[in-house]
Amino acid sequence: MTADRDWAEVAAGPPVTVRAPATSANLGPGFDSLGLALTLYDDVEVAVTSGGLAIEVDGEGAEVAGRGERHLIVQVLRRAFGLLDELAGTDLGQPPGLRLRCANRIPHSRGLGSSSAAIVAGIVAARHLHPAGAALDDAAALRLATEIEGHPDNVAPCLAGGLTIAWTGGTGPRSVRLEPRIGQVTAFVPERRLATEQARGLLPGTVPHGDAAANAGRAALLIAALAEGLGTDVLLDATEDRLHQDYRAPAMPESAELVARLRGKGVPAVISGAGPTVLVFTSSARVDSMSAEVGNGWHIHPLNVAPHGARVQHDRSGARP
Repeated sequence: MTADRDWAEVAAGPPVTVRAPATSANLGPGFDSLGLALTLYDDVEVAVTSGGLAIEVDGEGAEVAGRGERHLIVQVLRRAFGLLDELAGTDLGQPPGLRLRCANRIPHSRGLGSSSAAIVAGIVAARHLHPAGAALDDAAALRLATEIEGHPDNVAPCLAGGLTIAWTGGTGPRSVRLEPRIGQVTAFVPERRLATEQARGLLPGTVPHGDAAANAGRAALLIAALAEGLGTDVLLDATEDRLHQDYRAPAMPESAELVARLRGKGVPAVISGAGPTVLVFTSSARVDSMSAEVGNGWHIHPLNVAPHGARVQHDRSGARP
C-alpha cells in the first residue's frame, strides 16, 4: 500500500487541533476498569513543518515545553507515525519537522488523566495527519494508548467519551462504552500533586477474599447506578471501595479525610484515578452547600460527563478553541 500524499503535502496543509477530555478512573470499586470522560479539556495543535521541532505549552505543564523529543506528546506522535507506516505498508518515516502547541487545562498529577489526554491527543493527531491514517482504527488506537499509558481504564474514556468499562483479554485491551444517566459531577482538586507510581506502589500484592467479593458486587451495582440514573442512596453504596483507596490514604491524607467526611454525610465521593482529586456525584446546589464543610485548599470544578472522546476540531478560522 502506498500513501496518496507525502509529508511535503501535509506540511503545506493546515495544522490539526485535537480536544481531549479529562478522565476519572477507578470510581470507587471500579479499580483499573471503570472510567468517566469529563468536560475539562486540553487542546493540542500539531503541524508538520519543513524541519525542526517547536513546542509551546500554555497552562498546566508549561515547565515541560523545553523537553524536546522527550515531551510525551512528541514521543506519542513518533510512535504513532511509525506504527502507521507498519500497518499501512508505507515508508514515509518521520515528518521533516513538527510544531506542537498545547493549551492545557487538566491538572497534572492529580488523578484526572492528564497523561491519558496527552497520549490520546497525540494518537488522534497522528492519525489525522499521516497520509495513511485510516490504517490506525479505534482498536489499534486503544492498544497503542494502553501500551504507552500502562492501563486501559483512563485512555478508554478519553478515546470514547461517556462511561467505559475496560479490560485486557486474549486479544489485548478492549473497552465498551455506556451512556451514563447522571447529572453534574464535581472535582475537588488540591494544590498538592501525587505521582501515580507512588500511589500504585502502596497497593498490596493480595487482598482478603471478602474484600474482593464486596468490590465485585459494588462495581456491578455502580455500573447499573450510572447507566440507569439511580439515586444518591444507591450511588453511595455503589461507590464503596475496599481494594485501593484505604491503602493509598497515607499518600493523600487530606483527600482520604474529605472522602470519609462527605460519605459520612451521605454524599457519594471517591478518589479520582490515583488521586489526590476527590470526585463527588452530586448537584451544583449541593456542592454550594458543602463549601464550608469542604474548607479551603481545594479548586472546585463542576463538570459533566463528556459525551465524546478526543476529537479533531474543524474550525479553520485560525482561532484556537
